[in-house]
Amino acid sequence: MDNKEVEVEVIDSEEAKFEALKKSIHRNANWRERLEAIQQLDDEVNDQQIIDILTARMNNDSVYEVQEAAYNKLKSLGEDVQMPEKKKGELVKGLTKILIRIKKSLPAGHSYEEFKEKFKKMRIDIYDVYEGEKGAEFDSWLESTWASLPSK
Repeated sequence: MDNKEVEVEVIDSEEAKFEALKKSIHRNANWRERLEAIQQLDDEVNDQQIIDILTARMNNDSVYEVQEAAYNKLKSLGEDVQMPEKKKGELVKGLTKILIRIKKSLPAGHSYEEFKEKFKKMRIDIYDVYEGEKGAEFDSWLESTWASLPSK
């Protein structure tokens, strides 16, 4: 194998990594994967496509920590951007209605763990948003919300 072949493999490997990171940034149901992909982007990659992707994440991601990471990456790339404000109140419209529907679909006397598991299976997109936003407080928030929901 000569040096040209090695160089082509390295470039192909870097391009494949870059493409995988771009895919991960678009994963709507996994805020941790989006965050990690943004953080792994090379600060030297000043590509318009990635700037557009990061700008969209910064302005529209449902998890503030991901918005913040996109903002920081854009700043490190020399972009003139403003950090969006953190959303307040209900992050997903109609959340209470969705949670009531999930609770009512379970048998009477179900446990919080059963509710949590069904919520995660049925609406991973919403589960992911609140898990990302609530952080360490997620379980206590979800359990108290579950307890306050009306039963059948």
